[in-house]
Amino acid sequence: MSYETHSPSVDRTLAPVPLQTIASPRNHAALQLLAQQARCDLQKLNYPPPNWVAAPNADKVLDVLIVGAGMCGQTAAFALQREGLRNIRIIDAAARGDEGPWATFARMLTLRSPKQLTGPDLGVPSLTFRAWYEAQHGEGDISTFDAATPGWAGLHKIGRVDWRDYLLFVRDASGIPVENLTRLDSLHDEDGVAVAQITGPKGTETVRARKVILALGRDGSGAPRWPDFPSLSMQDPLARNRVFHTMDEIDFAALKGKTVAVLGAGASAFDNAACALEAGATVQQFARRPVMPQINKSKAASFPGFLRGYSQLDDQRKWRFYTYIFDEQVPPPWETVRRCDAFDSFSLRMGCGWKDVQPLADGVNVTLVDGTVQCFDAVIFGTGFDVDLLDRPELQRYSAHIDTWGRHVTPEQAAANTEAARFPYLAPSFALQSLDGTHAEAMGRIHLFNWGATMTHAALGSDIPGLGIGATRLAHAIVADLFVQDADWHWQRLLDHDEPELLETRWYQPPAT
Repeated sequence: MSYETHSPSVDRTLAPVPLQTIASPRNHAALQLLAQQARCDLQKLNYPPPNWVAAPNADKVLDVLIVGAGMCGQTAAFALQREGLRNIRIIDAAARGDEGPWATFARMLTLRSPKQLTGPDLGVPSLTFRAWYEAQHGEGDISTFDAATPGWAGLHKIGRVDWRDYLLFVRDASGIPVENLTRLDSLHDEDGVAVAQITGPKGTETVRARKVILALGRDGSGAPRWPDFPSLSMQDPLARNRVFHTMDEIDFAALKGKTVAVLGAGASAFDNAACALEAGATVQQFARRPVMPQINKSKAASFPGFLRGYSQLDDQRKWRFYTYIFDEQVPPPWETVRRCDAFDSFSLRMGCGWKDVQPLADGVNVTLVDGTVQCFDAVIFGTGFDVDLLDRPELQRYSAHIDTWGRHVTPEQAAANTEAARFPYLAPSFALQSLDGTHAEAMGRIHLFNWGATMTHAALGSDIPGLGIGATRLAHAIVADLFVQDADWHWQRLLDHDEPELLETRWYQPPAT
């Protein structure tokens, strides 16, 4: 039985929704001054230190290739540069500003996270979002730059395009070089290094690197999750421009006056429903659960002790923590739900899953669990992303041999939590590991810094609260690996070191000839 669900407290007066804006007006002069301050602060921190790595054939072999220049890839690059790694390249397939979801398929007004969180700054105060925002809009309730914009004290949550622009500010101020419109085509290994085929504005080239960081975003350990329905094939031309995933480009303006069905009750499902409603569509949203999740359990797993200590737990405790968090699911932010509830043309049907989706020449038929069929002009799946490295073309050479969590818990546990079982079982350095010894050395050069690291390391490569801890841990692990690999070279360098300390004293003794 399906039914439209209303809150049991619908009769009480609801709190007003705070002002939410996607982007604030930009004060470029203030940002130039802040960038100068940030560079001065970094200089005082001796950033970036000299390159100390002894890469063989350094003119031909990178120390690190970072694939993905969104929030996580950029912060990983910053952390590596702070450790003295200079022989690195950072590539991203998107144009500048389109890295990550913020200006593309993210459709919320503001971030879900509290405004005071830090991460991309790596502890440099002038690189925090607060410094960036206050430089333009002041510390008070009202912006000193634009009267219609809140100052820091009046800001509710961070606008998602503000966050995108802030990340670009950090990138530029800290000197992180990003090669945009450059994609990774394939990855293999040869002569003890990773070999990547990349294609960019100058064509296709082969890049050799001692380490590769895959910071490919939320879908970087799998692919968008498409529900399996008997009558639906995404190769069906009738599905084009009628059946979408929330990650797709969607022309919401074209949905004006149309009926839209949204499957899912997570934040992204509500975001897309809201965009369709604001474009003038009528939206019905459906979810299998009879009641929406009420509590975001992951909030209780975002304090420093958890984020730093989780990786030290035994496998069974790790499994217990995150399968519980996954099972409980994350409720959408209340502001996002209210964004949809503001429209009379919106209805939410809980406890109402779908049995089939059939694209037609003039619409999409949706068969509900009770057997009834409804026709819509368009359908949007808010069904999230799978974790399955078999879906990643970059890892095709290795995917069949990558160790996963399903091999480190009981068969019963793996069967009860199939998605958790597919998460890669990573090394302390975030590196892939081989389940059977095949390609083991090569996998040790590939570090996964995205959602796929969650079961092993907690959400250090995907969510803002853990980003600073994760990027620092990753950088420390990589520089330690590179030092160990070159330990004999560093030993000889130690022996050869002959800089005299007492030259300007009467106790100086020239070296014996």
